[in-house]
Amino acid sequence: MSGDTEERTTRLAIAVAINVAIVITQVIVGLYAHSISLISDAAHNLTDVAAIGLAAFALQLTRRPATSRRSYGWHRGTILAAQANAALILAVTAGIIYEGIRRVINPPAVNALPVVVVALGAFVANAMSAVVVRDPHRHDLEHGHDAEAEHHHERPDLNMQAVMLHLASDAAASLGVAGSGAIIWLTGGWHWLDPAVSLAIGALIAWHAWRLLRSSNAVLLESTPEGLEPLDLHLAMLEVDGVAAVHDLHVWALSSRYTALSAHVVVHDGSSLAEAQSVAMTVRGMLAQRFGIDHSTLELEEVACADNGAHCDHV
Repeated sequence: MSGDTEERTTRLAIAVAINVAIVITQVIVGLYAHSISLISDAAHNLTDVAAIGLAAFALQLTRRPATSRRSYGWHRGTILAAQANAALILAVTAGIIYEGIRRVINPPAVNALPVVVVALGAFVANAMSAVVVRDPHRHDLEHGHDAEAEHHHERPDLNMQAVMLHLASDAAASLGVAGSGAIIWLTGGWHWLDPAVSLAIGALIAWHAWRLLRSSNAVLLESTPEGLEPLDLHLAMLEVDGVAAVHDLHVWALSSRYTALSAHVVVHDGSSLAEAQSVAMTVRGMLAQRFGIDHSTLELEEVACADNGAHCDHV
């Protein structure tokens, strides 16, 4: 886990350096060329710097050990960072849309050639940054490599996914800015395209940010993680020798990469304590291997206990 954290932190640092260079260049050229779309792209790149900083900070939080006050550690820190990033994207997008509407109504003349050159450079740089921070496990899953194991054990990190979303959307935005700049340059007019493209980019970014916000909210509300079905878990536990029944099953995510489960497991009447504990150990191992459940809390009951309700002894 520590090595994985260090590796992700390094990738984030590279992305920060690239984005700082992009922001400085786009602001200077955007002011010179009177291009709102290029300045909007720079503003969104600036949010990337803040987003990546939040993501790196959250990664460091996950390395802190659990305490008596935080018995599960700081795993939720990455989810809070992803949520903050999504909210930041939405806030910046609102500003972009406002300025875009104002300039569509009264479009200023745009010096298009510098816009095209800088936007294409920003597209390449953002695309490279997105590749740098992209989760390699997600890549393997999408291409069917060891699909079952990857699906359960290497779920995408929402924190890193938030950063990649920033960078990928910036790459798309920069390409749109370059396209509109090229048209303005070739036609010598159509200056309204510059703010119009900024509006389209803002809408696209807002949609992706909303999806990210919804995903992070699902984790904070302890929804069942994507890719896991409680019924599948229930049936798999029943297949373990010694398990007579399962009830009160709950599964949730502490973070996008740490899943917990709790359940009452009914063992056959007359089972010894050692036999019941062996059954529980087998169930935990199966849940970890097949479904990637990192932490399982199982309460063991005998058949008679399950039949009689609350006034019975647990194993």
